[in-house]
Amino acid sequence: METAGLPTKDLRLHLVTWNVGTASPPPDVTSLLQLNSLGPTTDMYVIGLQEVNSRIPNFLSDLAFDDPWSIFFMTVLSPLGYIKLSSVRMQGLLLLIFVKHVHLPFIRDIHTHYTRTGLYGYWGNKGGVSVRMSLFGHTLCFMNCHLPAHMENTEQRLDDFEKILEMQFEGEDIPSPLDHEVLFWFGDLNFRIADYGIHFVRESINNKRFNLLWEKDQLNMAKKKEAFLKEFKEGPLQFKPTYKFDLYSEVYDTSEKKRKPAWTDRILWKVKNLSEVASKEGEFPEEENPISVTLINYVSHMSYGISDHKPVTGTFKLEMKPLVSDPLVVLNAEGEWSAEHDVLIRYSAVPEFPSSAWDWIGLFQVTFRHVKDYVTYAWVEDDEISSSRDSKQVYMSASEIPRTGGEFLLCYFSNNLQSIVGISEPFQIQPSQEPIEKDLPEEESSWLHKPDNPEPRRDSEKRKGT
Repeated sequence: METAGLPTKDLRLHLVTWNVGTASPPPDVTSLLQLNSLGPTTDMYVIGLQEVNSRIPNFLSDLAFDDPWSIFFMTVLSPLGYIKLSSVRMQGLLLLIFVKHVHLPFIRDIHTHYTRTGLYGYWGNKGGVSVRMSLFGHTLCFMNCHLPAHMENTEQRLDDFEKILEMQFEGEDIPSPLDHEVLFWFGDLNFRIADYGIHFVRESINNKRFNLLWEKDQLNMAKKKEAFLKEFKEGPLQFKPTYKFDLYSEVYDTSEKKRKPAWTDRILWKVKNLSEVASKEGEFPEEENPISVTLINYVSHMSYGISDHKPVTGTFKLEMKPLVSDPLVVLNAEGEWSAEHDVLIRYSAVPEFPSSAWDWIGLFQVTFRHVKDYVTYAWVEDDEISSSRDSKQVYMSASEIPRTGGEFLLCYFSNNLQSIVGISEPFQIQPSQEPIEKDLPEEESSWLHKPDNPEPRRDSEKRKGT
C-alpha cells in the first residue's frame, strides 16, 4: 500500500499504573484519566492494575464476567467514544486498553500473554501481563508487571523481568517483546531506595529534594549496569515516592513496620533503534525514525487513597509515519433505518482482505463498550442479498432493529484477523411509529437477548441468534 507522502500521525497515549490493594474502584477518576484536560484528546488509554481482588470467589466470578474494575473503566470511557480494545488478567494483574472508535480499523494483530513468576513460575501472584498490536502498521507492546517485594530482592526482580521479556506471543511472525518498535514497561516494579535511612529519605521528600534520592533508587542503579535495561527510558521522578501510605491519606506508613518510602510504581519505554527496524528499502529517509515517543508528563496522583500505593500516569505523544492508510473494509447503513422494515448495509473490501464466511457485521450503540456489546449482527455470507465487483449488500431483519431508535454504528468483524476492520459513521435509527409495549412478546424482544458472540454453524440453517 502506498504511504509515501502521507503526513506524520500524532497520537496521544495516556498510561496508568496502580496497585489498588484489592480495593474497589473509587467514586471518580476524572483527574487520573485527565478527562478535564484542555490539551489534545487522548487516543488510547492503557491501564495497568496490580493486586486486583483475586480471592477465589471474586476471581472465579470475574472469569465468567467482567471484573468490577473493567466494568468501572468501561462505564467511564464508553460514553466518551472509547471501546475496550483488549484486556488480559492473571490473578491480581489486569491490563486494559481503550481506544477511540476512529482508530479501530488501523489496529491489527492483537495478542495477549501472561507470565507467572511467583513461586518459581507456578503461581500468578507475581509476573507480567502483556498486550501487543500493530498500530497504523507499527508494532507496539505493553507489559504490566508486579515484581517481588522487599529491599533485598533486587536481583530477583531483575531475573523475573528478564524471564517476562523472554516470553513469546502465540501466532506466526509475531516479534518478541524487545523486537517491537515500541515497548512500554510499567507496574508495581517494587524497586526501593537503598542505603539511605528512613529519616533522610523522609526529610528529602518533605523538602522536595527528590534528586538526592535518585542515585540510590535500585532501578536507576540497575539501568546503569544491566545491559538489557540500558535502552529503557523513564521521565524524571519529580513526584513523591508512591509507596507506602496510610489508607485515605497523604501520610507515609505510620504502622509498626514504618516502611521506607519508595518509587515502586513506574512507567518506562523503549524505542527500537532505527538500525534494528527492518523497514522496506526507500520507505523512510535514512535519518528519520519511523516512530518516536515523547513524554508529555509523568506524575503521581496523591488524592487517591484506596490503597497504600498512589497511582502514577504517563502521557505520551506517539509520532509515526502510517504504514496503513486505508481500512480493510468500508461500510455504511443504506437509506433510512427503522424497525418498520428490513434494512440494508453496503460494504466493500480491499482486494487483499482475507474474508471468511464467519465474518459478521454488528450493529452497536455509539456508546458500545467492547466488540461483544452489539445489539444484533448479520453474517456477511448468509445475509448477503447482492454482490458486485465493487461492493456487497447485507440485510438485517426489521424484527432485530431496536424499536426505540437512537444513534448507532456498524462494525465489520474479521474472523481471520479477530478484530474490527471497518467501522461506519454514526447514524440514526428512527423510533418505531407503533406503540412499544412495556412487556414485549418474546419474539419481539429477541434483539435484547443477544448471544455472547456469533457462533457460526456449518449447516445452511439460519445462524443468527444461535
